[in-house]
Amino acid sequence: MGDTAGVRIADIDAESKARAAARADNLLMPRRALGKLLLLGEKVAGITGYDSMDLARKMIIVMAGDHGVTAEGVSAYPSEVTGQMVRGFSAGVAGINVLGRHAGIEVRVVDMGCRADLSDLVATGALIDARVGPGTANMRRGPAMTGEQALRCIACGVDIARGLAAEGVRMLGTGDMGIGNTTPSTAIAALATGLPVAALTGRGTGIDDARLAHKIEIIVESIAVNHPDPSDPIDILSKVGGFEIGGIAGLVLGAAESRIPIVIDGVISTAGAMIAWLIEPRLTEYVFAAHRSVEQAQAAMLARMGLDPILDLGMRLGEGTGCALAMPIIEAGAKVLKEMATFAEAGVSAQ
Repeated sequence: MGDTAGVRIADIDAESKARAAARADNLLMPRRALGKLLLLGEKVAGITGYDSMDLARKMIIVMAGDHGVTAEGVSAYPSEVTGQMVRGFSAGVAGINVLGRHAGIEVRVVDMGCRADLSDLVATGALIDARVGPGTANMRRGPAMTGEQALRCIACGVDIARGLAAEGVRMLGTGDMGIGNTTPSTAIAALATGLPVAALTGRGTGIDDARLAHKIEIIVESIAVNHPDPSDPIDILSKVGGFEIGGIAGLVLGAAESRIPIVIDGVISTAGAMIAWLIEPRLTEYVFAAHRSVEQAQAAMLARMGLDPILDLGMRLGEGTGCALAMPIIEAGAKVLKEMATFAEAGVSAQ
């Protein structure tokens, strides 16, 4: 058992995972005919324990925050859209709301650092207030945040995960909202993987070739200006990260501590998980990658963590939308192992 950043993460339940795998070998079908679905169920068993694979209550946490680097023209949208989209989430009209309702998954939104005044949403309970500041500083000019703020982001995410575990949530998904946040996410990917920024940078909200070249230049300059230590995840987060990215990192750590399967969405969520993984590499055993984003930085980070995406639908929205689609598949894998009969139980002759 490890103790990092105030979080204690236990080894997975290897006995339960082996028990699930042995059962999967003998289920009422040609051997392992359900393929990777069985592997998802076995991974759940290792996280929760074989007798505790009830994932009925699922929730996606959408972390929101603004980014000072948007002043450099790296996005097709102005930073004001972040707060406007948070209001859309709270009203239940965004993509994640539709997919969450479809899948029977609760959605909660967290203000990690939006510039907009969203206190009215906090007052009605439509928004969780974990605001670290009114958006990050412009990382092209200096650190995005202080080291203390980076630690606060992570601590907020950990506390949210612990609280939801106490409420009875049994599977968590990560979502994000923050105009410009593919820029810090790509910087994190470059530092964590050692790959060139140009090979990792995608079009985010749909920028053209000229703005893509500019975005690459801004990321390269941001890394050069701040000199983040690639071996220090807190230094990476503080120098070129985002408040919502730190919150996601904490949520992943807190879920693993609570033995709750945690499903990560696209490139921003993967950047948060990357920070968490750099803190505690055993997190791979607790994390599911919902889908493959069209943002190439995500694929590089997943490869570094040894995670394979469940879906590949050409998605790049974020918000946790990939989680809303993948979480029922993960639950299905667990249910097959628990509810499907073996040959012996069904009285059917096996070859």
